[in-house]
Amino acid sequence: MAAAFDDVGLAAEIKLLRGAEIADATEALQAHDLVVVGGGDGTLGAAARVLLDRPGSALGILPLGTHNHFARQLNIPQDLAGAAAVLAQGVRRQVDVGGVDGRIFLNNASIGFYPSLVRSRDQEQQRHAIPKWLANIPATWAALRRLRHHRLRVEIDGDPQTVVTPLLFVGNNRYALDGGRIGERAALDEGELSIFAVESRTRLGALGFALRLIAGLADLDRDFALARAGRTLTVQAHAGEISVALDGEVHRLKSPLDFHIQPRALEVIAPRDQKADYQE
Repeated sequence: MAAAFDDVGLAAEIKLLRGAEIADATEALQAHDLVVVGGGDGTLGAAARVLLDRPGSALGILPLGTHNHFARQLNIPQDLAGAAAVLAQGVRRQVDVGGVDGRIFLNNASIGFYPSLVRSRDQEQQRHAIPKWLANIPATWAALRRLRHHRLRVEIDGDPQTVVTPLLFVGNNRYALDGGRIGERAALDEGELSIFAVESRTRLGALGFALRLIAGLADLDRDFALARAGRTLTVQAHAGEISVALDGEVHRLKSPLDFHIQPRALEVIAPRDQKADYQE
């Protein structure tokens, strides 16, 4: 890492930290207008939450996580040398951030199936000391066996309705569903949440939906009980608390949940010579 910074002419003070230490370490760097974080989306989110309250400070990204969705969306190279070059030659951009009950998400939040999968995956990793991608296989089947259908009262920009769904997905800006672009966003600064509630199905039906989604064949009318965009979302569950995955990290939050979008709230370093997947 030191060599990568040195090769692009940047002087860097490098700290090796546990994930739980990222927020406090970012808070301590008050005098710096650029904080570079290496890790996955959850780690980046911990630093970003602090930088939202610090005008003029930008987040630099070294994509060192498993999936690096946020870095990929910004067209930041996945190799260390390329990412360091972006920090030296890139430009500052303002992007939106999703929020819920004092927490933020850079990519998405979800209720239902996915938090259950993440919890099972973490248990598999701890039990067998295996990598995350491998733990996902038995975790997916375990989550399907426990598949629940949540009855949720939702209110989007003041418009209420009730949905029954195994998975409620809330994206920071609009997510694509068409083939070849699953999980991608056309923009990171449109100031909207994308909200999808999967239609209630049997376990076999849920598996079929997942396969259609991967193939880019999902149908908005058939596969979703709700598919809308909005600036605010309130979710009322029957339970007093509910598990919510924020950029892959599971939290127990009190119901009702108040989701919102924070337009152009975060400044990041992005490539100068590539067209990023968000609007100028």
